[in-house]
Amino acid sequence: MMGLPKSGYALQNNFGNFIVQSTAMRSVFLFLLSCCIVGCARQSNEVHQLNTRIDSLGKELTHTYKPGLGEFMSGIQVHHEKLWFAGQAQNWPLAYFEIGEIKETLDDIREYNADRPEVRSLIMIAPAIDSITHAIQQKDPQLFKSSFVLLTNTCNNCHFATHHEFNVIKIPNTPPFSNQEFKAQHP
Repeated sequence: MMGLPKSGYALQNNFGNFIVQSTAMRSVFLFLLSCCIVGCARQSNEVHQLNTRIDSLGKELTHTYKPGLGEFMSGIQVHHEKLWFAGQAQNWPLAYFEIGEIKETLDDIREYNADRPEVRSLIMIAPAIDSITHAIQQKDPQLFKSSFVLLTNTCNNCHFATHHEFNVIKIPNTPPFSNQEFKAQHP
């Protein structure tokens, strides 16, 4: 009888030992194959459950609240008013904040209302936004006023271009909130 070769293979001269080892290897192979099949089946079931959950979440998302274009525009209108009174009071930090809110809302419109044809016209507001941002950075009341007029006119031009000419924006004459001080507060 020969010992096992150094390579680890269990070939023997004795035919009986070879059959026993071959049967043992076959059993090990079948056991490992069974484990793989069971593991794959379990994984396949988990993948199926995850896909079902993704589909369910997708359906839930279609029924979640999504602000309409009018709601976003109402928010812009409030910030437009507050921007005016902040600029008139030369409260430049507040004015900068309000123009930032308008920019953020315009970005939200592009994201959440991309399917609306009016969204394509939003690009026309960019020069007016840049102009008023520059006026705020310069802390220049005269430049702010002319830039605000440009912004207001551009809003109306956009409304006209998108067949919303009935919605006319103007320079505000009354603060939108009685509970907000527009003058800069210095500690």
